[in-house]
Amino acid sequence: MDFLKELLAERNSKYKGGLYHRTQILFAYNSNHIEGTRLTEEQTRYIFETKSFFPDGEGPIKVDDVVETINHFRLFDYMLDHALEPLTEAMIKEFHRILKTGTTDETLAWFHVGEYKGVANMVGDIRTATPKQVPIRMKALLSQWERKPAHTVEDLADFHFRFETIHPFQDGNGRVGRMILFKECLANRLTPFVILNADKAFYYRGLHEYEHTPGYLVGTFQVSQDFYQELCEELLPSVEPEQEDDFEL
Repeated sequence: MDFLKELLAERNSKYKGGLYHRTQILFAYNSNHIEGTRLTEEQTRYIFETKSFFPDGEGPIKVDDVVETINHFRLFDYMLDHALEPLTEAMIKEFHRILKTGTTDETLAWFHVGEYKGVANMVGDIRTATPKQVPIRMKALLSQWERKPAHTVEDLADFHFRFETIHPFQDGNGRVGRMILFKECLANRLTPFVILNADKAFYYRGLHEYEHTPGYLVGTFQVSQDFYQELCEELLPSVEPEQEDDFEL
């Protein structure tokens, strides 16, 4: 199916309860939850539907969690509007600007919302690119990406690993990176996917061990594609279930 066409049609018609509606909530909740937000999926749904939410009594909710959830909804819409355009540094920086606008990070002069990082950072025990290296490595990554006319899930896994290893922004790299994955699936007519918080350990293992065993990350993406395909079959009656291949013994 044409996932982009369906998502845009449902958004523009303000259709409730369909694939666009469900994807917005699923994507914002899981991508933010992987990064530590305390908002529940129900609270995320309420924010999307009513621009409000009810505290659940489990403790305080950070204002930034709410702001970044709303921003994620806006970022998804921006991504849909530009899904078929080439992936550029300017677009990736705009993804970051939309995600982090209005957060407390924006008040920090050294944080550089919408621009590459100015202070060195790390991901666990992984050494990332220095601020000076980021522009050079990002240009090289995107140049390599543009040279291929079409991309596979294996290509997406490789790009995502290299993007997260560069870690071009001070914060928000995971969410920006996962939004890029969704965009490039749409651009390449691949089944898009959302990494679920429940699969966080598999996702991190895939990134951590990618250079030695790339199949872990590729497999996580493929499982996530299967989940999204099932969601489409549930919400869109016209979508045929994927047929399993027949093998001869």
